[in-house]
Amino acid sequence: MNTTMEIIELRALTIVVERGTFTAAAEAMKTDKAHVSRIVSRLEKKLGAQLLQRSTRQLSLTEVGREFYERAAGIILALEETEASVAQSMGRPTGVLKVTAGTEYGSLVVNQWITAYLKLHGDVRIEAEFTNRVTDIIHEGFDVAIRIGALPDSELSVRKLGEVSYGLYASPEYLKLSGPVRTPEDLAHHDLVMFAPRGRPSWKIVKGRQTAEIESAPRYLVNNNQAALEATLRGLGVALLPRFVAGPNIDAGRLLTVLDGWGKIPAPVHAVFPSSRYMAPKVRAFVDLAIQTF
Repeated sequence: MNTTMEIIELRALTIVVERGTFTAAAEAMKTDKAHVSRIVSRLEKKLGAQLLQRSTRQLSLTEVGREFYERAAGIILALEETEASVAQSMGRPTGVLKVTAGTEYGSLVVNQWITAYLKLHGDVRIEAEFTNRVTDIIHEGFDVAIRIGALPDSELSVRKLGEVSYGLYASPEYLKLSGPVRTPEDLAHHDLVMFAPRGRPSWKIVKGRQTAEIESAPRYLVNNNQAALEATLRGLGVALLPRFVAGPNIDAGRLLTVLDGWGKIPAPVHAVFPSSRYMAPKVRAFVDLAIQTF
């Protein structure tokens, strides 16, 4: 059998079923109705089974035809995805890439990805919006959003990039004056700088299978990690911070880790983009770079 003709036959059948008539299928295939009918009839003859019930008003699948159609549609989809994957792997990123992320994570982390990306791909321009409002990436025209935490169900496509880890930190000056923190229970006797965008001020911290919940009247309650960091650097207490916020100050010795190994459960970081069968090269290259960076 001619393999090319078999693919044509499968494609013709799927288009006839999806369009509902031979006439509509012929228009989609840019041929005539009689030609499409002959292709489907040839397929039925090869199979030795009737796939379509034909009448003057409509077409319907036979029981055998329904099962065969589902398999044929899967084969055609796999072929199309393979062809598109090869074509896109040969394409280079071009055009404008619109990116959105939260204010803090965008400024401190995503901005580094963007600068690295722009150095690698000279034919791409990037427009970035770092905001703490939830953006509607489809209606606002973003190509990709970077989001931290659990995601709601949606029709958007998602790739996990990695996780944000958390730790407890204080300045050397604060610990020198207030004494060490040896157990989670000791935190009740220390000044705390708490990031709490909403709800009661408390921390649920973990270390392996151990858990502890810290409820306290914090010395400073704030809804911004950067502000919490500044207060901690100035010696106002112990803070629970994302590693990407605290990291540079730990490396420089301006912050010390408190209760090593304790922190919040890591939060997943995802790249979210409009649902589509294939990623544009500019989006794929950005997501790949983000994954490699993690």
